[in-house]
Amino acid sequence: MRTLIQRVKRAKVTVDNEVIGEIGQGILVLLGITHSDTQKDADYLIEKIANLRIFEGGGKSSFDKSVIDIKGGLLIVSQFTLYGETKKGRRPDFTASAKPDFANGLYEYFVEKARETGLTIQTGEFGADMDVELVNDGPVTFMMESNI
Repeated sequence: MRTLIQRVKRAKVTVDNEVIGEIGQGILVLLGITHSDTQKDADYLIEKIANLRIFEGGGKSSFDKSVIDIKGGLLIVSQFTLYGETKKGRRPDFTASAKPDFANGLYEYFVEKARETGLTIQTGEFGADMDVELVNDGPVTFMMESNI
């Protein structure tokens, strides 16, 4: 399981000109799922993301507080292209991306585990053509993988 997370001042997802998910300060989570991922991968990443200290807390570091500490939100968006391979040719190869039925099940599990953190959770729409808008705070962006 692979995520690209971005610390945001605000972010939203629109489908067919309708806002379906929106947060203020928090983390935009772009989530990619591969064939071998399990619920254990999702558990690991949710715990890591929720507790990762990437927000300012008034201390000497810009990385003093977690999204839980600041009572921020998570906007979770499925992103199969995170497993796109671009080394050969001119067209990305998505062989490593999980098939939609499998990926959707793990995506839904990931979202449910995120809700258990008590954070405000918003989502995109799995498989939809989405417009994602964000104001990246910093910018602060991290690629995270479960590697379990």
